Amino acid sequence: MVMEVLWGASPRSAEEVIAALADSTGWAEPTIKTLLNRLLNKGAISAEKDGRRYLYSPVLRREAWVQQQSEGLLARLFGGRVAPLVAHFSERGQLTPADIAELKRLVSELDDGKEADDGR
Repeated sequence: MVMEVLWGASPRSAEEVIAALADSTGWAEPTIKTLLNRLLNKGAISAEKDGRRYLYSPVLRREAWVQQQSEGLLARLFGGRVAPLVAHFSERGQLTPADIAELKRLVSELDDGKEADDGR
């Protein structure tokens, strides 16, 4: 959420980020400041001193951030494998018919690509 705010417009002060997130998330100011510091320490955002405050900007593009976070999630929770993640959501009834159709389409495209690579 913090990254989304910064991708939307930056640089932003902590106060601007807090104002953008407080109503929609219900997060308190200290929580948002902690998240800013964590993102700063991870190198996902940068901070530039502006008088007595800092202005924050994203360092990572959205695509790179999503890739990094999704790979981390898979590694931590599912041993780096996608199939157990999909099974997890399937077993809990959290895949809609549209989700299932999209997954089938993606798998079919992967199969078609593999067949072309194999010379079939």
